[in-house]
Amino acid sequence: MSWDDYFAEDAGADEAEARGKPRTVTVGWTVRWPGNGDAIWAPPKTFSRSDPKAASAKSIQACPAAIDFDRRHFVIPCPVDLTLKFEKNAQGQIQLNDADGEKSGMRPQGRANLFIVQPPNEWRDPNRPIVQFTAPYVFVADQPCYVVQTAPYLHWFPTPRPGVQMGGRFPIHIWPRPLAWAFEWYDISKPLVLKRGEPWFYVSFETENPSARVRLVEQEMTEELESYVNSITDVSNYVNKTYGLFEEAKRMRPEKLVKPKG
Repeated sequence: MSWDDYFAEDAGADEAEARGKPRTVTVGWTVRWPGNGDAIWAPPKTFSRSDPKAASAKSIQACPAAIDFDRRHFVIPCPVDLTLKFEKNAQGQIQLNDADGEKSGMRPQGRANLFIVQPPNEWRDPNRPIVQFTAPYVFVADQPCYVVQTAPYLHWFPTPRPGVQMGGRFPIHIWPRPLAWAFEWYDISKPLVLKRGEPWFYVSFETENPSARVRLVEQEMTEELESYVNSITDVSNYVNKTYGLFEEAKRMRPEKLVKPKG
């Protein structure tokens, strides 16, 4: 094995394993959607490229560091076809509308269930509205593990989105809450175009062993997990600085939560 291969595959793994840190961490995923229509939420997909075969041993396709980086990302596909745009109403206030109008594939109730425009006093900038979408994916682990949610920056979009996705990071062994997709709209003169099946966002995972592989499995929504998720969901409606609740959450947590389906 070359040093480059060792670096990409096992650097630090032996040392971490000697300290009791596993080489593989199992992460369960499930969808917690309050209404009907669960079928719109596709399973996470391992990121992969469709590049042609490397012409040279020194090509980027053969770089072990790049390969290792890519395969630690999981893609969450967009659930709907939707084009949104901001328009001014009769009072001169901006409001978010479905640009497809009567030709839209979504009914108003579907849009109301899927996203909201956050109140202006919660925006980071008064000229950049924040739209928050439901993204009801729940990830859970029984070993220390953080989920990291990022924009799909490894994919190229011919028409860039008119703003930035807001990322996030939290411990799924303590705080397995449903995700959200928040978008900060920088250029409100341009529409936001979402297409079903295209990359919506990525998740990756941080573990105690930096060389560990994540085994992603579909999770059974057990009574224990349902009860635990209920205890931490929406607590931000009542308190700030929810990270301060981690110790209390750990005290309430069942010993085991991960249970693969089937």
